Amino acid sequence: MIAIDNVLLSDEIVEEQFVCDLNKCKGGCCVDGDCGAPLTKEETKILARIYPKVNPYLSKEYIKEIDKQGTHTTDPEFGYVTPTINGGICAYGYTDELGIVKCGIEKAWKEGVVDFQKPISCHLFPIRIKETDGFEMVNYDPRPTLCKPACKLGKQLKVPVYIFLKDSLTRKYGTGFYRTLEAVAKKMKDES
Repeated sequence: MIAIDNVLLSDEIVEEQFVCDLNKCKGGCCVDGDCGAPLTKEETKILARIYPKVNPYLSKEYIKEIDKQGTHTTDPEFGYVTPTINGGICAYGYTDELGIVKCGIEKAWKEGVVDFQKPISCHLFPIRIKETDGFEMVNYDPRPTLCKPACKLGKQLKVPVYIFLKDSLTRKYGTGFYRTLEAVAKKMKDES
């Protein structure tokens, strides 16, 4: 276990390798799950604010579902989550010309239409965070079948999870935190 401030990270974040292989998984993490993507309370407000600008990036069916459910909903286990279509694909998703499910929020962000990239839980995947007793537990949690190609590609390319997720970890915890994590990872590697 790696402890940085009030964040406890599993060693797997440094020891395991991972690189998304969208050509193989087709963005299945946006489709497969028990509920929509977990959201912070702040993110629910952001989604409500930016939804009118994200709306043009979504299909009519998905817009109807968001209009019905709201820009977010709740789940008994995860709290605030994005709405889904019949318990499957995230209502903010879209399928590109190659059959890959991508995020409409992120597309709007890449085009400079909104100032919010996407929910941090999506950006951090395959890392999952649980808050407990004033600590954030940060665990590596790839889906066994769906993420198998990403684990294989990560091993081929020798890219540790924390390096693959540098941007999202920095977005969540800041540059200083990430530099500390890099130093811990180097020390762990030197000691092995």
